Amino acid sequence: MADIESYESALGAIPGAHPYPRTSRYHDAEIGIHRLPDGTEVRYAKRRLLPPLDAQETQEHVVGAGERADLLAQRFYGDPGQWWRIADANPVVDPRELTDEAGRIVEIPEPGGHRRV
Repeated sequence: MADIESYESALGAIPGAHPYPRTSRYHDAEIGIHRLPDGTEVRYAKRRLLPPLDAQETQEHVVGAGERADLLAQRFYGDPGQWWRIADANPVVDPRELTDEAGRIVEIPEPGGHRRV
């Protein structure tokens, strides 16, 4: 049976291809190249600076007991993998920070309303 190459590895073999899938929070991030002393090139996603969201682009959600960022993403976007849109809007790095306390109010960006950088 032939080995199956991962999507990200396959993209790396295509010159100019972006290493992150379209649904990733890093898809539109600029890719930098760091050169190690031995000449090896290491590609990395440069820091993303997110513009603030307008109030019209979000809705508030009160976190309930047992909710998680992926569950919120499924509820609002139909895709649990889009949890990072909510994390970016609030802003947190660890998605657990969004829902670790019931009663917390989080901003939910409208689908397609969050500008990607």
